[in-house]
Amino acid sequence: MSSSSIGQKIRPKEIEKEIDERGAFIRQPNHFTTPFGDGENELKADSGKYRLFWAKGCHWSNRASIVRELLGLTDAIGINLEGHSKENRAFGWEFVYNEDNKDPVLGAQYLSEFYYNADPDYEGRCTVPALVDVTTKKVVNNDYHRLTNYFEVAFRPFQAPDAPDLYPVELRKEIDDYNDWLFPNINNATYRMMFAQSITAYEEAFEDFYRAMDQIEERLSENRFLFGDYVTDSDVRLFVTLARFDTHYYRNLGPIKHRVVDYKNIWAYLRDLYVIPAFRNNTYFRDIAAPQSENKSFFQDFNSRFVSQIDYEGIWSAPQERKELSKTPEEKFKRHEKGNE
Repeated sequence: MSSSSIGQKIRPKEIEKEIDERGAFIRQPNHFTTPFGDGENELKADSGKYRLFWAKGCHWSNRASIVRELLGLTDAIGINLEGHSKENRAFGWEFVYNEDNKDPVLGAQYLSEFYYNADPDYEGRCTVPALVDVTTKKVVNNDYHRLTNYFEVAFRPFQAPDAPDLYPVELRKEIDDYNDWLFPNINNATYRMMFAQSITAYEEAFEDFYRAMDQIEERLSENRFLFGDYVTDSDVRLFVTLARFDTHYYRNLGPIKHRVVDYKNIWAYLRDLYVIPAFRNNTYFRDIAAPQSENKSFFQDFNSRFVSQIDYEGIWSAPQERKELSKTPEEKFKRHEKGNE
């Protein structure tokens, strides 16, 4: 244990703290949910005031890193990656990619330090994404449900001039409703399967997931993206989950009905998104597929055995013809219209 681990709280375990009487996984609620806006008690968007922390394997936080880059907020919002070290894993997310395992801007070793700065009595898991105020060194928002929407709307003044409109005013209600459907049926359904402690709870999540996949496959038979010709916030949310299914999530599941690559429309759609630089730059397939144990004397899953031999870049960059479904085949993004922001 490192000296800076002293005084850190042990990370709570999902299967001990977030399982109901039926053996179903009930994800902990987000703790820091103050919205961004112009109201008196709302957070204020500003350039250089916040730092985003995320992790390669966490699709909840991967959403925010992709949207940040898509919108050209790379100068306005700082960023750093978290990970796990073998010796300090019990303490949760740590700055393992930095010198001395410390964030070079704020000097912390663990993400939890920002949580306890904001609420010394916090007892839940310290999760990513976490948006931290660099002046106070406190988490101000960890609400993955809404964080990308805040980037899309509240941080509009700091976006690149040609930033895409991922959350068009005329579609916001539909996007919100669809995102609310994606959460239990796709995004969280994978975890509902992986953390289920009863076969009944597992099967419920399994059926929800594959029923939703069938619906999405049908939807994408006529639409290039979920809402037609242009990428929206919903596409980011779907991509980050499905990008991890065949490379990681399957390890913790029983017999699966289909792989993601077995869905003709979904698989081509994901590749259509992957060639967009912000998606490709923030998707670390080799890290996601990395072996779960360094002990090679035990049986290892497919990806663990062959991760160094699999050409993820080539597989995910394989040509597809999704643009034929679009009225604007060479343009994947809707741009902001003046007076309609």
